Amino acid sequence: MPDGDGNAMTKGLCKAHIYGVVQGVGFRPTVHRVATGLGLTGYVRNRGSFVEVAIDGSKKELDKLIKGLKASLPPLARLDRVDIVCDVKLEEGDPDLSGLAGFVIVPSKPGTREGIIPPDTAICKECLEEVLREEENRRYLYPFTNCTNCGARFSVISDMPYDRENTAMKEFEMCVDCKAEYANPSNRRFHAQTLSCGAEGITYTLYGPKGEVFNTPNPFVEFARRLDEGQIGVIKGWGGMHIACKLDVIPRMRKWYERPEKPFAVMARDIETAAKYAVVTKEGEALLRSPEVPIVLLPKKEAYDDPAVKAAVDMISPGLGNIGIFVPYSGAHHILFKHLQADALVMTSANPAGEPMLLGKNEAFNLKLDCYLLHNRRIINRVDDSLVIPYGGKGGALFIRRSRGLVPGAIDVPYKGTVVSVGAELNVTSAISRNGRLYTSQFIGNSTNYNVMQFLQGATEHLTHLLGVEAPDAVAMDMHPQYPTRRYGEGIARRHGLTPVEVQHHWAHGASLMVDLNKGPEDRMLVLAMDGAGYGPDKTIWGCELMMVSYKEYTRVGSLEGIPLIGGDKAVEDLRRLVFAVQERLGINSGMFTRDNAELMRKVMKNAIRCSSMGRLMDTISCRLDVCSKRTYEGEPAMKLEPLLLRGKPSFDFRTEIQNKDIPRVNTIILFEQLEQLLKRPQINDQVKADLARSFIHAVIKELVNMTVDAAAREGVKEVGLTGGVAYNIALNEMLRAELGAKGLTLVTHRRIPPGDGGISVGQNAIAGMALK
Repeated sequence: MPDGDGNAMTKGLCKAHIYGVVQGVGFRPTVHRVATGLGLTGYVRNRGSFVEVAIDGSKKELDKLIKGLKASLPPLARLDRVDIVCDVKLEEGDPDLSGLAGFVIVPSKPGTREGIIPPDTAICKECLEEVLREEENRRYLYPFTNCTNCGARFSVISDMPYDRENTAMKEFEMCVDCKAEYANPSNRRFHAQTLSCGAEGITYTLYGPKGEVFNTPNPFVEFARRLDEGQIGVIKGWGGMHIACKLDVIPRMRKWYERPEKPFAVMARDIETAAKYAVVTKEGEALLRSPEVPIVLLPKKEAYDDPAVKAAVDMISPGLGNIGIFVPYSGAHHILFKHLQADALVMTSANPAGEPMLLGKNEAFNLKLDCYLLHNRRIINRVDDSLVIPYGGKGGALFIRRSRGLVPGAIDVPYKGTVVSVGAELNVTSAISRNGRLYTSQFIGNSTNYNVMQFLQGATEHLTHLLGVEAPDAVAMDMHPQYPTRRYGEGIARRHGLTPVEVQHHWAHGASLMVDLNKGPEDRMLVLAMDGAGYGPDKTIWGCELMMVSYKEYTRVGSLEGIPLIGGDKAVEDLRRLVFAVQERLGINSGMFTRDNAELMRKVMKNAIRCSSMGRLMDTISCRLDVCSKRTYEGEPAMKLEPLLLRGKPSFDFRTEIQNKDIPRVNTIILFEQLEQLLKRPQINDQVKADLARSFIHAVIKELVNMTVDAAAREGVKEVGLTGGVAYNIALNEMLRAELGAKGLTLVTHRRIPPGDGGISVGQNAIAGMALK
């Protein structure tokens, strides 16, 4: 307002710094709308990773703005903290409030980085309506349609703040119509940084098997026709590429991929179609309808009316009790299915075995498939699809893979230091903590592959850059001396003059569960950590450990009797070696190897490392019951055993005991001795095998529970945590829950962080972070 001499006057400057998910989600446009509605003068802008709001007014007026803002948050936004300061002076680079006409969005200014860009989310209903149904709309059948409420985020950003020039869209200038939407406060694309309509030059092109361009009026129509005819193609999406084919082409796909048994993910046309192939539970449907749209592991049906559907389901995941299903989440997927006759496609990550998902056009052509539907927008961050098991009711889930739609997401941790942690060996992620918040990388993969390690390095460095981390206070890694991630962690520590923190594998599992459950600095938990393998400080391989854990220390209070791993990792692939080791201890000639090979096995067995692993125990049972004798992918034998455990009944009376050596251990050799006797019975059909498997594992669980009850009484706790890769086994989960419940103990499981090795980096980070205190 003017003074008596006509000069502009201000009431006073009030500022709010707002932290949380406030960039890339339509937050600034929302601030603008609320402030304008209140008749305020001021501005909003990005400041690094937080948003700054300034008004010419009082704290009371600013409080009213914040209250209105909280009531009008965009779907993807989240407020974590609001810092308000009033009666302050303008800083260098601040707009002069006296010169503003109302409330405006002003250009970004560098600032501290305490937040991060939100994950990619599925196309919203409004955008999908434009793409599929509004034929007069200029975005009809336009695959890159998005607004402030949806679309690619993390996969396209190179730097903060979230402005167009810091994304893959900087190469494409907005057309006149898009600029008008961008500048219109009443439009849902107001300040949408990645908006486009096709006039900007982002396009899909269809290529042939040698990379030749197919000149076709509509590449989606032609790509769909070729898939319907039985071709195998590649489609480029937001965060990478998928290999796609019809379900009846799976045999050819498996032969080409050299993936004879590993399950494929399937994209169904919609949720109704998904119900044709699997049991869509209420929890499963909620996940499929969520903005994240992960791949959801759903149970197979007990019976299928259509033999062709049953045959397809059997081909999707041979020998397993579930299939991984997801639905279209991008405009490109919806357009493809609009032109496609098939109601479902295999949609698996496009990568050679063990390699990261492909990003480049020439890399894709090297796959030598039938056709390629590729676009010309750069993918900055490779992001695989997330993978989840519905579990626990009320929207509960067990995350196998936290990636697209979920990463990077902040998790509160009870320490303030900056820590980089690099995971274990398999299903690797890295994690970075800063100022009491922890962020995990996207799914990286198995670190035994050189290119996966390159991906880990690139993803970790990009995440540290987005967070503004210049030098960590600590670096954490697994204590296994041969893990490639360890060498990477040592390199980071060496560059910053730090001594890396070595963390025992199962302690990290336990600590990740504590973070997941929001446990505090002084809390302790009794935890069952069950998985395939983890290096122990006694230089043996652990894998079923009852532990009392805190962020500061752990005590191993129970385990399983170890099984010799004849040939080390070779025994994990050729499961006959596990059975041979057990039968050799029982004085049984298995007949699994020739005389000469058996003699060699005996010699090697004398010095074989022992493994107290629930995963290896289940592998041994799986092989002995002729379920799976050779592992072709990670977790296969135990995964194929799970359907038997689910349908089996504990009808056989297996008895075991606890051995008290250095620590209590469940004697499993006694159980195998009983199993051998029972297998001599006539008519061992599939149901009998299921009953034997269930009875065997149930006996182990009961003995572990007895051990747990004793430890819980000593420690005065009523809660028991379950973590590790075996926690994904629903049958084992339920057996453990029931047995503990009968003893007055409560089982708690993961909710946000993968219980498997994808969560190891979180536990490592917490242990190293608490050590800083």
